[in-house]
Amino acid sequence: MGNLFLVTGGSRSGKSDYARLLAESLPGPRVFVATCPVVDEETAERIERHRRERSESLWDTVEEPMHPAPVVRESGRYKVVLIDCLTLWINNIMYRAHQSGERFNEDDMIAKAAELIEACSATNGTVIIVTNEVGSGIVPEDKVSRLYRDLVGRCNRLIARHADAVTLVSCGIPLELKKPSQG
Repeated sequence: MGNLFLVTGGSRSGKSDYARLLAESLPGPRVFVATCPVVDEETAERIERHRRERSESLWDTVEEPMHPAPVVRESGRYKVVLIDCLTLWINNIMYRAHQSGERFNEDDMIAKAAELIEACSATNGTVIIVTNEVGSGIVPEDKVSRLYRDLVGRCNRLIARHADAVTLVSCGIPLELKKPSQG
């Protein structure tokens, strides 16, 4: 059984940088599981900037916007798996469900999170997962945005419960919420 770390924080808080540096402090090889699809020019530029930041550190990259659990399950040759990020993953699932006229609700999110947790538990390496803290703002006005916030919150809570360590990054400063020795 490996280690599971959850890194959370607000947008542009420095959580991805913190997670990358944490991953790079561990012995490799490493794989970056990217959940962000290229949807426009700005996104493409962001993705390219993140790739450049990782290139010097001997990272492999797997772009998987919908199914990170199988990637984790099949990551046996890697000592470190970094998934960035859960919030985009949930967005992708919701978008695809909407496009196909399907429902995606909290029970579905619980099942997806459980699948990811099981995959992380089965690995012998370290899995680091990045997610946004979306519950600190105002209550969204529309139903879809509230559902998104609720699904991200539920997923974050489930992953945090099973994580060995949870770190909140605010203003680039990591705050340990759960240390590896805590239950």
